[in-house]
Amino acid sequence: MSSGRIRVAGPGELGEGERERWRALRVASEAPRNPFMEPEFTEAVGRVRPGARVAVVYEGLEPAGFLPYERGPLGQGRAIGLGVSDAQGAILRPGLDLETGRLLRACSVSSFAFDNLEAEQRLFVRYAAEEHATYVIDVEKGYETYESVLRSQSPKFLKTTLAKERRLGRQGGELRFVFDEREPAALRTLMGWKSAQYRRTGRRDRFAQEWITRLVGQLARTRAPECSGTLSVLYAGERPVAAHFGLRSSSVLACWFPAYDPEFAKFSPGLVLHLRMAEAAAADGIGMLDLGRGAAEYKDALKTGELPVYEGAVTRPGAGAALHWLSREPTRRAHSFVRGRPRLASLAARTLKGAARLRRT
Repeated sequence: MSSGRIRVAGPGELGEGERERWRALRVASEAPRNPFMEPEFTEAVGRVRPGARVAVVYEGLEPAGFLPYERGPLGQGRAIGLGVSDAQGAILRPGLDLETGRLLRACSVSSFAFDNLEAEQRLFVRYAAEEHATYVIDVEKGYETYESVLRSQSPKFLKTTLAKERRLGRQGGELRFVFDEREPAALRTLMGWKSAQYRRTGRRDRFAQEWITRLVGQLARTRAPECSGTLSVLYAGERPVAAHFGLRSSSVLACWFPAYDPEFAKFSPGLVLHLRMAEAAAADGIGMLDLGRGAAEYKDALKTGELPVYEGAVTRPGAGAALHWLSREPTRRAHSFVRGRPRLASLAARTLKGAARLRRT
């Protein structure tokens, strides 16, 4: 085996040379430069999650690989930021020969769980239990080309959305779009909208979890060439009507938390916002918007393609593997069963919404 020692450290303990090597390995990767895979994201998680760690694999004195992960109280491992991170895996020198059991032992974990593993993660893909699609918008050739693709694949959608945008401007006030808004009040407004949306739809409110709220606050202040928090806001007059917070690199905008003011729902401000985000991203040299996994009507309308991501876990033999199976597999299989049956999935969604309405009464 060509790899040497493996050092485990907290994300904030990495030296600048190690962070630069991490970035260089991402440049050498075949994968899109997703900001969730950059050291700045791992460092931000490390400030709010005490179990965050990075395994650094050395060849001689040179770092040849990095695995950002979190270690649970019972020794279970998981991808860094699991539950909110939309790209996961190891950052390795191409061709590095690494044995997963040895890596997990060095990390002192019995398992490594993932739910948005990059397709290029050859070390872990063979342990995947499911493949999912993440939806993307290609603006590599510019926004005008993207609009022409929309006109071809869904002409009614584009025509209707642009008409709603004009009506919103007439009735709500002159429209103004800010791609990288720095006003903290706008981020608080977005988080309030998103929490309300989670409750309306019967979903778990992510912003009710303190660590996620703190993580978003950390990333909103992060400004690095390949991982920068980006808040985009659509205003009607002086009033925000739709907003999105995500992460961007030099080539990818990772879409994360979109929401809008329900009072303006008839104008589809969220769709208008995404069109303006695509336009601004293309003008800034970004070639792809990653809308994330999970089916949604707005993603079907906006997407130009799909990329595979994977869910599963690698485990070491023993009690830890059994603990991982008991804690995650029954729930994962239940979700997979429902997702694979559209009528059942629709019924489940309606049931969740109904339960949410009952809780509010």
